[in-house]
Amino acid sequence: MTEMAPIRDKILNHDRIDATDAQLLLDRADLLELGVLAHAIRKRLHPEPVVTFVVDRNINYTNGCICGCKFCAYYRPPEHPEAYVISKASLGQKIRETLDLGGTQILLQGGLNPLLGLNDYLDMLRFIKTNFTVHIHGFSPPEIAFIAENSGLSIEETLRSLIQAGLDSIPGGGAEILADDVRQRISPNKCTADTWLNVMEQAHGLGLKTTATMMFGHVETTGHIILHLMKIRDLQDRTRGFTAFIPWTFQPGNTKLPVSAATAVHYLRVLAVSRLVLDNVANIQASWVTQGEKIAQISLAFGANDLGSTMIEENVVAAAGVDFKLSMADMVRMIAGAGYRAMQRDCFYNALAEHRVEDKRQWVP
Repeated sequence: MTEMAPIRDKILNHDRIDATDAQLLLDRADLLELGVLAHAIRKRLHPEPVVTFVVDRNINYTNGCICGCKFCAYYRPPEHPEAYVISKASLGQKIRETLDLGGTQILLQGGLNPLLGLNDYLDMLRFIKTNFTVHIHGFSPPEIAFIAENSGLSIEETLRSLIQAGLDSIPGGGAEILADDVRQRISPNKCTADTWLNVMEQAHGLGLKTTATMMFGHVETTGHIILHLMKIRDLQDRTRGFTAFIPWTFQPGNTKLPVSAATAVHYLRVLAVSRLVLDNVANIQASWVTQGEKIAQISLAFGANDLGSTMIEENVVAAAGVDFKLSMADMVRMIAGAGYRAMQRDCFYNALAEHRVEDKRQWVP
């Protein structure tokens, strides 16, 4: 389309696209052209044919939650008989298993549980750091805002306490769509978009690196998606604290949102536009957890350079009926099958070890 030519020229000339350009790309650009443009940016930022991944475990320390998000099939009200708070024995066992499998970090997330106070979180962090050498990637902005409110502390005071106890970085969960009209419809008890952004900005100011996410494919419009991307880009311009962006699709199974699952085509379009908009975020992560292996491989031609975690354990998406699993060997095979070298990384995207498939006949150079 001729209307795409000026936008294409901007991208290829290393000029920043604006919200209007991004909206047009998402709504009207040819799918394959989107992939070509996003892949060009990916190659500019990551010229080597390498795809990264991390070996870690998602540990949900509690499923007790008062948020009542309509998209979540995992939570239970805090007093529900199926609600739990993880024991130190179980937490320790999960971390030992992770380290034995070559893991380098844990992703520690849970619900907004009023039965837990700040000291419970600090005790959990100290227990981990006293007994294990492992990176703690933990507590999304809604959790941190909730802990601060319940403790009568500021966001900064809460963050400083968590950091002192052992918190190493923050995951980008709870962003959903950073537009309050959408948040009121799907997660009315969760923090506002501005609060999410404020937690991340203060964390970056204290030296914590974080990721950013976007859950789409529910009640949002394409305009909301672009608004979300622009808010992430604007904050990254100020702080440079985001290491990666992870867009993923809402999984409607067993939830209270009666919508159809987003198509793989829509996922690839949003992924590609994310790469094109977020010119200041180094890494774009493909969501094999929600998309499966084949679409994850295709994602590597639509702007993604990272496949996230091997997910030794994952409960939240699985509760919605989507249960893709990968071992490290499977991850390496998937990356090699797409024509890339598989590089294990840490949370900060430092390379740790390159892995190859054992059967050389499977290797695609």
